[in-house]
Amino acid sequence: MKVAVTFRNAEGEAWQKEYVEEKLSKLKKYIDGSVEAHIVLSIEKFRNVAEISLAADGLNINGREEAKDMRLAIDGVLDKIERQLKKRKEKNRGHKGGAVRAETDAEATALDEAEDTTAAGLMETRKMVLEPMSLDDAVMRLESARNPFIVYRDVLSEHVHIVFRRDDGRLVLIETNA
Repeated sequence: MKVAVTFRNAEGEAWQKEYVEEKLSKLKKYIDGSVEAHIVLSIEKFRNVAEISLAADGLNINGREEAKDMRLAIDGVLDKIERQLKKRKEKNRGHKGGAVRAETDAEATALDEAEDTTAAGLMETRKMVLEPMSLDDAVMRLESARNPFIVYRDVLSEHVHIVFRRDDGRLVLIETNA
């Protein structure tokens, strides 16, 4: 596997290159033959951006991820690439004779996005506005609501909390730091 790492708007550090190469070596199990990987690590204002382009015989896979930390951006983009490679390998197994089918970038991205929603088994997605309330208010609302849980922002700490009822009828409070 040929790996080329490019740094934009920042000085490249040795640990970043080693980290990327170590993580990319785990992807070899999904790819047969020689592969060229081009990685671009850049810093744009307060965002760390990692972009990866893999090229092999009839295979072009691209991924891009932004995060607050460079390690998170690298891990995120590698997860996306790995999902695309898994999807491609599963698709190839389904064909008779295992003929390799080249995917375009748009197809790979569409497959990746479709897998994100179905892989976790999500049935429904809801967006909610977190209301500031106390624990007592949340318990009262839980008693009167049909939902099995309440997500709210605590008035005192401004952290997100979740209150839900267990099967035995007892209430459970989950406190987050966010």
